Amino acid sequence: MVPLHDDNPTNITPVVVYALITINILVFLHQMSLGVRLNDFFQLYAVIPRELSASLAGNPPNQPVPETYTLITSQFLHGGFMHIGFNMLFLWTFGNNIEDSLGHIKFLIFYLGCGVLAGLTHWFFDMGSLVPTVGASGAIAGVMGAYILKYPKAQILTLLPLGIFITTIRIPAFFFLGFWFIQQALSSILSLGLPANTGGVAYWAHAGGFVFGAILGPLLGLFSDRN
Repeated sequence: MVPLHDDNPTNITPVVVYALITINILVFLHQMSLGVRLNDFFQLYAVIPRELSASLAGNPPNQPVPETYTLITSQFLHGGFMHIGFNMLFLWTFGNNIEDSLGHIKFLIFYLGCGVLAGLTHWFFDMGSLVPTVGASGAIAGVMGAYILKYPKAQILTLLPLGIFITTIRIPAFFFLGFWFIQQALSSILSLGLPANTGGVAYWAHAGGFVFGAILGPLLGLFSDRN
């Protein structure tokens, strides 16, 4: 299932969402221009759990970008067209209303904070990995975690493949996002049996981001009467 948009109008222009999407696209275009240097770029700006473990233990690797900073920089890197495409679609679908609820500054703090906490969740369960971790998925999962609390009954226009046919249906956010979270949580648990340094989807970052989003959103005023 792929969300197309929600049916909740916003009272403000989601300038932070637009800015985040723009920055992510520009960084991805830069990635595409790097060619064989892309791996070095990822080594420098992506989260590498083993190097983060060393940094937190007081033995940081000798590199120009401190590993702790990659908890932010990694949020703007993506592994391919599908990766950035789906991430930006989910951010555009769910981010506008959360920015409307929190306001521009709080939303930016919320988004980056969820991304950092999602990255730390992934690190916690795979501390020895040398696989670079990239993507805005953890931060966007946080947005989704706040959205399911604030707008559980919102109708999400969703693209639904039916064999060789494709149709659209409207699904309440509670079911759409709840099903998504269950998928991520189950995949996270199953990933515990995988050997270290196995690449793939960072399911723990998704599940962690969602949970922290549901916690941070109310703490930052998700249910206030600001609007």
